[in-house]
Amino acid sequence: MTDSAAPRQDGIRSAVLLSVGGLGLSSVATQLSLLRELLGAFSGNELVLGICLGNWLVLTAAGAWAGGAAGRLRRPGRAFVGGQLAAALIPLAQVAAVRGLRDVVFLRGEAVGLAGTWLASLALLAPYCLVAGALLTLGCRLVAADGGPGAVGPVYLADTAGSVAGGALFVFVLVPRLDHYALLCVPAFLNLALAALLAWRTRAWALLAAGGALAGVLALQLALVDADSVTTSLQHRGERVVFRANSPYGRLIVCDNSGLLTFYENGVPVAATENTAQVEEAVHYAMCQRPQARRVLLIGGGMAGDAREILRYPAVAEVTYVELDPAIIAAGRLLVPGNLGDPRISLKAADGRRFVRGSRGLFDVAIVDLPDPSTSQLNRYYTAGFFEEAHRALKPGGVLAFGLGHYENFAGPELARLLASARRTLEGSFRRVILIPGGRVFFLASDGALEPDIAGRIESVGIHPRLVNRHYLDAMLSADRLADIGRAVARPAAQNTDGNPVLYYYEMRRWLSQFGGLSAVPGALLALALAAYLARLGPVPRVIFAAGFAASGLEIVLLLGFQMLYGSVYRQVGLVVTVFMAGLASGAWAAVRAAPRVAPVRGLTLLGLAIAALAAAVPLVLRASGALDAGAGSESMGQGCILVATFLLAALVGAQFPLAGAAGGPGAGAAPARLFGADLAGAALGALLVSSLLVPLLGVPAVCLLTAVLNAAAAALAWGVRPCPP
Repeated sequence: MTDSAAPRQDGIRSAVLLSVGGLGLSSVATQLSLLRELLGAFSGNELVLGICLGNWLVLTAAGAWAGGAAGRLRRPGRAFVGGQLAAALIPLAQVAAVRGLRDVVFLRGEAVGLAGTWLASLALLAPYCLVAGALLTLGCRLVAADGGPGAVGPVYLADTAGSVAGGALFVFVLVPRLDHYALLCVPAFLNLALAALLAWRTRAWALLAAGGALAGVLALQLALVDADSVTTSLQHRGERVVFRANSPYGRLIVCDNSGLLTFYENGVPVAATENTAQVEEAVHYAMCQRPQARRVLLIGGGMAGDAREILRYPAVAEVTYVELDPAIIAAGRLLVPGNLGDPRISLKAADGRRFVRGSRGLFDVAIVDLPDPSTSQLNRYYTAGFFEEAHRALKPGGVLAFGLGHYENFAGPELARLLASARRTLEGSFRRVILIPGGRVFFLASDGALEPDIAGRIESVGIHPRLVNRHYLDAMLSADRLADIGRAVARPAAQNTDGNPVLYYYEMRRWLSQFGGLSAVPGALLALALAAYLARLGPVPRVIFAAGFAASGLEIVLLLGFQMLYGSVYRQVGLVVTVFMAGLASGAWAAVRAAPRVAPVRGLTLLGLAIAALAAAVPLVLRASGALDAGAGSESMGQGCILVATFLLAALVGAQFPLAGAAGGPGAGAAPARLFGADLAGAALGALLVSSLLVPLLGVPAVCLLTAVLNAAAAALAWGVRPCPP
């Protein structure tokens, strides 16, 4: 290399690393935005999230493998610039596609099963993921002249550092202020600028001009067209969109259909007006038991009119209505002021469970009007821990009420299992429990008296509901319906706890039963394919695969634990993700500096054993966090314990990757494409299995132990491997 060529090569290397950092930032923003959009399109539970996130990681791994072949191109720099220009704009088209094509490919209102969700998300995510994955390994070719393992550490560090910045920017700056389309324009302009820099460094003048033209077109489009409004209208054909907001907790849309307002969060209807029967059942079954109640707690249901209905009882002095999402309250004040405007209604924008935990003996009645536990977030309101907290929040003899399922004269196996588990769990905290088979099956629990004569109790107060009257109740509480519910809850059932969310698992099985359930054949084929893949990996890539599984799986466990202990405190949960990415970057940076002085395979295996030990200790960390929180009377110490564990896990995982690259050669380490592929494949499996299947089925301790065994076994198999020379 000549003296003049060396500075130019250094300039190209720096520009590539900057571009990889920009892609890391873009990838986080794109992933989080598209996952929220896909949740809205495909029902919004963790199984859907696991499928979409798994597809994201698998497709990125496939792109990384393809990038290894692209690295042999005669002009890889121009290929990288072209890929980055595409990566800047593809996410904007993907948002429009998710919103506009859902009701074209599937019937409007149709529930989409696992196969449809998997295929649709695979097709929608493929363009960006394949390009982003290819650019990672193509970047290695540009950073090191031979594209060998020595380039892995710097590229991985740049990508991770960009991801840290992207996570913090998304959580704390972009989401509270911008819709998804406008939000994704920020990384789009950044990547167009970085692509232009690299085009200038590599003297790709045509691509430089193309980047400038694309930036101009995008700026013009932003100035002239409200893309979010247009695409939202496509998503809700036949309805008039009257409110939309990109809330920290999801994308909120309110639609007016001939006077009926429906509130959609992440595509799931969370409230609807003019649903008289649902409101009256949620309120009167509980309130007629304590007609002299003065203070009532309401979690959910405010938009539908529950609080207004509660105030028909003349003794009520205050209804404390707790709603997680401030955007829902803002929409309600604007669109249904009559449901919230009474001065006796106290609005609290807070996590309902956290609010209950901080209350002691305050309420005569607590009504939980939330959807069934189809997500881990909702399951938190049906666990033994929550019922005990609700018991403490009630005055002596107070009543807790909630509904489950949709009942039509017969409880099938899935609904029966759900009801039996809920009853067994509830009986652990309250002396008396009765079930009322209305449109949903309503549970009433108290240490005081509970009267099954609902009609008589309502009439004795002098209140006359529009629908839930004696005629309605005679039909709902007929002898055969009561006997059927009694049969359903008599079966043995597991208790639903925070660490073992069986009710969430039962609800997931009920949801899957709509599509024929899970077949054993695809699962067996997947297991065989996974075994074949692991057998073909070398010992070092297998360690990286196990670390990828631990990274995504244990991050989910820590997030679930954080959510269980502290609720959906959005900025704090965002902090967990940001701390995790910072740990990855710190570990990678430390390993890049230490790699010349460390035996790479030995260091890699020791890190694998350390990950195994930390995985086994995670349940103890969560238990200690709860104890610190309760003992100190402050959230900060318990949260700090979880954040430290998160950082340590991420640092150990991040440190492995540069050492794997330093091992060198196809026999021990591998080409960058193979390492990136193993990491992403392991992360994909962890994302798909942990939140959607393993935690509900096995519980948190067993999942942590499984992760520990996987990493210890991979480290043990790689212990005696000798690194190959580069």
